Amino acid sequence: MSEPAESFTDEQYAFLRHVRFGELPARVRPEERIEAAETEFPPDRPDPVGGESEWHLRAGG
Repeated sequence: MSEPAESFTDEQYAFLRHVRFGELPARVRPEERIEAAETEFPPDRPDPVGGESEWHLRAGG
């Protein structure tokens, strides 16, 4: 019969994670966060044409 596979300890798993993924970036504190707002259309979208009712027809709503 085959012998049971040996299991790693938590410290060994932590080392393997560190080797695979490296250091985590520094944590962003809540006071360092800012709210972002887009003010222009993304370049891949055309400028809106027509009225709101036309957009509802195109979107199926």
